[in-house]
Amino acid sequence: MSSECITTEMKKPPAKAIAAAVAGNALEFYDFIIYSFFAVHIGASFFPTGDKFTSLLASVAVYGVGFFTRPLGGIIIGAYADKKGRRAAMILTVTLITIGTLGLAATPSYEKIGMVAPIIVLLARLTQGLALGGEVGPASAMLIESAPVNKRAFYASWQMASQGIAVASGGIVGFVVSAVLSEEQIYNWGWRIPFLISLILIPIAVYIRRALPETLEKPNHDTGTHMLSIIFSNYGKYILLGIVALMATAITAQIGNYMTTYAVTILKLSTKVSQISTIIGGVMMFSFSLLAGYLADKYGRKKIMFWPRLLLGVAIVPMFYLLAETQSIWVLLLVTILVTSLTGMSGSASLVAIPEMMPISLRATGVSMIYAIGVTIFGGTAQYIFTVLIKHFGAVSPAYYVALTCLVSLIAVHLMPETRDVNVKD
Repeated sequence: MSSECITTEMKKPPAKAIAAAVAGNALEFYDFIIYSFFAVHIGASFFPTGDKFTSLLASVAVYGVGFFTRPLGGIIIGAYADKKGRRAAMILTVTLITIGTLGLAATPSYEKIGMVAPIIVLLARLTQGLALGGEVGPASAMLIESAPVNKRAFYASWQMASQGIAVASGGIVGFVVSAVLSEEQIYNWGWRIPFLISLILIPIAVYIRRALPETLEKPNHDTGTHMLSIIFSNYGKYILLGIVALMATAITAQIGNYMTTYAVTILKLSTKVSQISTIIGGVMMFSFSLLAGYLADKYGRKKIMFWPRLLLGVAIVPMFYLLAETQSIWVLLLVTILVTSLTGMSGSASLVAIPEMMPISLRATGVSMIYAIGVTIFGGTAQYIFTVLIKHFGAVSPAYYVALTCLVSLIAVHLMPETRDVNVKD
């Protein structure tokens, strides 16, 4: 897309255009995280080992593999967004997520095609990771660049809120599937239904995104290598602080997604009952992410990043002890509400501050890298680490891991600059 074309686009998209971008983002995250909701069933289909726990380990390991192409997607698609525009990059990510989701939904089980099945599933997860690695940077940049100055945080908070929509939608679909089908049917084929539903909706997301206005006024004509060199030379400190600040968000978001698996395997609750926690968690993340955006516009980004993260770090261990002792659905819901609401607040403010730290010509690339690397290292390993910790140290052990990472992230938040008053057009 030429610079002339870009500069003639609308500079401030209307609210419906922002909603369209968020809808596509929510659909992509839905496709990625629905895997974790049915990890037990996917493990049985593609990684039959004779031992349920080992199958689960293999399944969550492949879930984690989907994170490891995120940095590559962040670099490639982020640079593409800074060169060709936010809209083009966001259409590309939806296309890639479609390919990955189709691979998951359509692949026959291990029983039918042998080792080819887990290989296809692995490639599908890698493709999904590539797409999501490049999604957050362009989407966040577009939201911030299109917003009125005094509402930038609220506009950008829809990035995290859309992830809440994805979680809640996945939980609703999972609950319906679990309510209508027997456990045997879910294991045999029912887990594929949520992926097939998203395949029906993806063409709509592509159509909507094609109508998005462009917010990049002056494309960056540097090579990708030169762009990376500038980012690390001039903004290396911000890259590091952003990655560490997002560490706890990545891990606590995954423990929220892991609660369904935790409820089924540790608390011995039914899949149907366990999906309720996912729905509530998604609703809480959606609501509190938007609340965080409103508060961050009013009081600044750092306070909203800091205090919810501190509260979660202090409360998570005693809450998990209570959950392990009672094994109650009500305590499960309470823990889910705590984790998702506070994660939504801190994470939402972080996804405002981090783009604001980067210049417009490098924003999509820089944000994509920070998000993709942080989420890959910490989010991509989280569910596997949770599973291993539980096996060797008991049901409460993941909470200690969360508390420790919250403490480290707080240090990074303290060192970050306050960005409420920066000019995001520079």
